[in-house]
Amino acid sequence: MPKITFVDRSGAEKTIEAKNGLSVMEVAIDNDVDIEAACEGSLACATCHMVLDAGWYEKLDPPSEDEEDMLDLAFGLTKTSRLTCQIRVSDDLDGLRVSLPKE
Repeated sequence: MPKITFVDRSGAEKTIEAKNGLSVMEVAIDNDVDIEAACEGSLACATCHMVLDAGWYEKLDPPSEDEEDMLDLAFGLTKTSRLTCQIRVSDDLDGLRVSLPKE
């Protein structure tokens, strides 16, 4: 199973083995990562926003237009921000590192 590292606002890290097919948001929720995910992955909010390490951002498919529209509403937006509900876990994501936004 691929491993994903979540970094909280204090810089503490939590590495989790994730099941393929789940969204990164679902992995976060299932493992008590401090993420709101108010719309439960329906791409209707930006509360599952996280910041990817630059190298990982480049490896993923670019965000859809709908995701970009929702990201415009996110606090703490960066060049490598993504909505984690839109990222599906696969073996290719082994080692993925995502951080909660500072705000």
